[in-house]
Amino acid sequence: MHIDGKTALITGGASGLGAAAARMIVEAGGRAVVADLKPGDDAGAFIATDVISPDQVQAAIRFATERHGGLHILIACAGIAPPGRVVGKDGPMPLDQFSKVIGVNLIGTFNAIRLAAAAMMNNDPNDEGERGVIISTASVAAFEGQIGQAAYSASKGGIVSMTLPIARELARHGIRVMTIAPGIFDTPLMASLPEAARVSLGQAVPFPPRLGRPAEYAQLARQIIENPMLNGTVIRLDGAIRMAPK
Repeated sequence: MHIDGKTALITGGASGLGAAAARMIVEAGGRAVVADLKPGDDAGAFIATDVISPDQVQAAIRFATERHGGLHILIACAGIAPPGRVVGKDGPMPLDQFSKVIGVNLIGTFNAIRLAAAAMMNNDPNDEGERGVIISTASVAAFEGQIGQAAYSASKGGIVSMTLPIARELARHGIRVMTIAPGIFDTPLMASLPEAARVSLGQAVPFPPRLGRPAEYAQLARQIIENPMLNGTVIRLDGAIRMAPK
């Protein structure tokens, strides 16, 4: 699918990977709608959105379709990553802490997918028969979760697992579904760490030995959008890193 003239909704698009994706859409001639809790970067139009709210996500999609005449691309980046051991110094992890991570990361992603797909079905197909492209964001933690990442890994593993069945279901409508699983990226979460810690984390990546750049996530998202044969799978974007237990 050509991005030029198309409309993309980016959840979690105010910072980090999502902001880079929004900039990419605009630079490629598309129209970006950023759905996030608070505004951040200036790329695209912003609408305040909590991804676990059906009404708010539907309002964001309605905003995109009414403002730009349709929705063609969804890039789901919204997520949280609070660490927590199953049994920590204060006892078992509070169940609501686990539920919140699952809610934002997994249920929030599915919420955006189901509503965006319904909107994309109204699009006229292009020459390849495409009506839309959906990109979710998982993590290498879905495969090699570290100690303290039980909730985060479960949420991202769910995103990985639902990629293929959703792609199979939406194929007859000409909607492709893909997932990117980033490794260690230079996001606002990493920016809060001391420089020595950032360097050490980057050197753990086999090659290139550095933190990933959000623009590299956006580059892969663009390639997914533009290549019609990419469908129903998860691409690791991690410099060959395999996470240690801790």
